[in-house]
Formats: sequence, structure tokens, C-alpha cells
Amino acid sequence: MKQKVIIGMSGGVDSSLSAAILKQQGYDVAGMFMKNWEEDDTSEYCTADEDIKDAQSVADHLKIKLHRRNFSTEYWDHVFKEFLNEYRKGRTPNPDILCNREIKFKTFFDHCDDLGCSIMATGHYVRKVKKNGKFILLKGKDSNKDQSYFLYTINQHQLSRSLFPIGELNKDEVRLMAAELGLSTHDKKDSTGICFIGEKRFQDFLSRYLKPNPGNIVTPSGQQIGRHNGLMYYTIGQRQGLGIGGVKAALSEPWFVIAKDHAKNQLVVGQSDSNHLIMDDYLTASQSTWVADQIPEMPLRCHAKIRYRQADQACTVTTNNQGHLKVTFDELQRAITPGQSIVFYDNDVCLGGAIIEESNRLTSTCELKP
Repeated sequence: MKQKVIIGMSGGVDSSLSAAILKQQGYDVAGMFMKNWEEDDTSEYCTADEDIKDAQSVADHLKIKLHRRNFSTEYWDHVFKEFLNEYRKGRTPNPDILCNREIKFKTFFDHCDDLGCSIMATGHYVRKVKKNGKFILLKGKDSNKDQSYFLYTINQHQLSRSLFPIGELNKDEVRLMAAELGLSTHDKKDSTGICFIGEKRFQDFLSRYLKPNPGNIVTPSGQQIGRHNGLMYYTIGQRQGLGIGGVKAALSEPWFVIAKDHAKNQLVVGQSDSNHLIMDDYLTASQSTWVADQIPEMPLRCHAKIRYRQADQACTVTTNNQGHLKVTFDELQRAITPGQSIVFYDNDVCLGGAIIEESNRLTSTCELKP
């Protein structure tokens, strides 16, 4: 009897080819399209209608059943509310990590169980192996597409029930194989935005749920040089969209965000002569999770990323007297951002991660320390 697998099908080429590979490997394959957003279900923000048509087209081509599930309530309660709460605190959350933790590897699993299926699959660019009785999460072979950063919250039980069919492939191979198999999504553009926001007009979207509070843009010395639309719209290190130009006696170089002073509602910005103000060699982090379901022996010598696509950075991890992780880097890091995730690696092995709380330079509310 064939083993039954349900694959999350988003209407993109990655999940489409994953479904095809699983069928070639002899699994009894079914797809599931997850609709996660209802609030503004228009083409301006979300492409769910187009995506479900593409997913159905691929399912028909492969002659597999496509289940449709609406997870909008779960998404609102467990992802979007947390997303808004973090912005209210002046932090910068990562909704993709929240979505994987709460929807793709929790709610999706529950629905697989309801359908009598013990194994699920996704189109993520990651791999897994089993060693000494433990499942290990590995980076995808394609270093440009590796998505282990977004999956660091996965645990042993979830990993044991998961398959990642394209983890050994690079993107060009995925598109070529999809074209050879006649999949209609083989040349579909990759999605780069969050469904409920899309790729544009972030400020317009966020202002519909959180009240903007405009204030002054100042230099580290306190000189006012402009106005901001609300601190929630900016992140540490940001260069684009600051609206600063022609400041007298300033360097003819780009401005970037150094800090967000919530007490004074000020956005602190600088230029190249302020670079030292945005560099730091350690941070603290909370809410740590480990793929092996056990805390590693400390101190832990490993590598880490403080943002997706960053090169691995050598570091040492310890715990402080509050039970948080303290991460000390071998080299100074630019724009450590509270609310973002730090993810730990041992070569290609994803060990786990945590949420950044503060650095030596920044408090957890993104205020610049005196």
C-alpha cells in the first residue's frame, strides 16, 4: 500500500515540482491549498485567487486531489495579532517564521491528521537526515534559496513527519524539471511579499491597523532634519524611504536609521560618520527553540545569522542570569534589530534560534543607549 503524503501547494513552482517528485517516488500524493487571509482579499494585496487556480491546474495535470482549507482565523489569531503586537512595541517581527511555526507546521499538521495522513511535505529549500536516532535539519543545497532560517522553530516530531522534495536541487534545476514535466507554473515569478501586505505600500497597509504617530527625524547630536511618518514604519539600518535630502552642511551620502527613540518619538539617523553607532558585537535573545528538542551544552561555539541571506557569522552562545541567550560575535555586526530572529548553525546543520531582544547598543524598545 502506497504511503500517503499531503503537500502544501501554494500555486508556485517549488511546491508544484515537489508534488510531482513525490508522485514519481511512488507516494500516494494529495495537495492542500491554504488560504490564510480574508481581510483584504483583493489583487492589490493578495493573489490567492490566482494562486489557487495555478495550484488546481498543477493538481489536475498530475491527477492528484487538491484539498482547500481556509486558515484565516488561525492566521489572524496566531500570526497577525503577534505581528501587530511586535510593531506596537517598536520591534520588527518576521511573519514568515511565525507562519511556519503556527500554520504550516501546526494547523496544517492537524488537518493532515483529520485526513488520515501522517506525512506532510512542503516546497522549502531545506533537507533532513536522521543520525543517532535524531532528525537533523540541513540547509538547502542551493545557498541562494536556502530557507532553513525560516524553519528553525521546527521540532523533532514535526521534522519526523515532514518531507522536503526539492532540498537537493537549485532553483534553475527546479524550473527546468517543472518545464520538462509540463507544469504550468514552471516560469511563474517567485513571490517576494507577505500575502497580507504584498510587495508594496507597507506603510499604507500597516496604518489601517495601527495608528501612525509622526515625529521628528534627528541626528545623533539632536539636530532636527526632517519628519517621520511613525516609528513603526522604520527598521534599524534602513536606507530607503527616509525622505531626507538637501540637509545643509551634511555629507553627500545616504542616510540610514540608527535607532528609534520611543520616549521622544524620534527617529535617529546618521551617515557614514555614524557607522560606528550601528555596529555591535553581542546581543541577547529570548524564546529559544532547538531542533534537537534539547538545549546544547553551553558555551556553544557555532555560527549564526541575524537576518535572512546574511553570511554565517562566527559566535559564542551562553546564557545570562535571566535565562536569555547571550551571543558574542567574533566580528562586529551591523544593524542588530530587536524582534528579528537569530538562527544558529553548525556548518550546514540548523541547530535552532531565538528572538533578538537587545544588543549592547540598543535596548529591546530600540532606544539608543546614552
